Amino acid sequence: MSKLDFQEASSRFKRFIETEKARSSGHIRAYMSDIGDFRIFLEKTGNSDLLRDLTQIGPLHIRGFVASRFSKIKKSSISRKLAALRTFFRFLVRDGFLLSNPAVSLRSPKLEKPLPRALSVDDMDRFFSRNDQASKRDLAIFELMYSAGLRVSELTSLQIDDVDIHNGWVRVIGKGSKERYCPVGEKAINAILFYLPERLTILNAHPNIRGMKALFLNNRGGPLSSRHIRRIMKSFLDGANLGRDASPHALRHSFATHLLQGGADLRSIQEMLGHSSLSTTQRYTKVDLGRLMEVYDKAHPRSGFRDSKA
Repeated sequence: MSKLDFQEASSRFKRFIETEKARSSGHIRAYMSDIGDFRIFLEKTGNSDLLRDLTQIGPLHIRGFVASRFSKIKKSSISRKLAALRTFFRFLVRDGFLLSNPAVSLRSPKLEKPLPRALSVDDMDRFFSRNDQASKRDLAIFELMYSAGLRVSELTSLQIDDVDIHNGWVRVIGKGSKERYCPVGEKAINAILFYLPERLTILNAHPNIRGMKALFLNNRGGPLSSRHIRRIMKSFLDGANLGRDASPHALRHSFATHLLQGGADLRSIQEMLGHSSLSTTQRYTKVDLGRLMEVYDKAHPRSGFRDSKA
């Protein structure tokens, strides 16, 4: 096995990601900066000898590097540095300079998920009222997404037979092909009823696709794409003068947040959203923590609320 010092290894790795991996210039700069930080760490901790013999670098050296940065940078930056080192050492193993990858067993820190962005109840009123002249299809799309908390992918895969107009529910195939049934409100049901004649007109104009089962169709009679729905969402936001860059997923977040504000329990919200884990649904408690504290103060016998009001 050939020996390679750190500087030559870095140069070879840079050529590798420039040519074989064809990474962007920004990506390359970030990776090389991360690898350079590791080299500086080894020098500062009295391990310069490892820079001349990379075979002696082990998981403990990389763990020490991560620990030295943990309180100084974001977890996402630490994850990127670990990814850079994993890729660097994997390249050296591939080319025969190392027998094993010392970074492969180190786990990246668990990243904190950003809080869901939701439109307020007033925002939702403006969203619909100021777009009431939009097409019947577009109004039905967003009424249904907000009413049932659907993902965009779930909406685009809905078929005409998945909606029970009379009983007010919709059959949804979610992540992992899991089936669930979601209640649908009166406004969404009415919006769908207004849209159905328009859907039939589209089908009649394209005899070759009269058997199309998709609920929401484009003007050519095909199913709508997620990209198309995002464009419509941008138009609705502009029409309501909300001035924010919200995705269609914001309607799902708004659905969950407003149910929580209205007193729905987390288990029910979990079922309606199709979350496999309650911990995923519990993110919404962080969004409305102030209200939960108010509910707690009013409801818990030892919260001190009653004493303060006595």
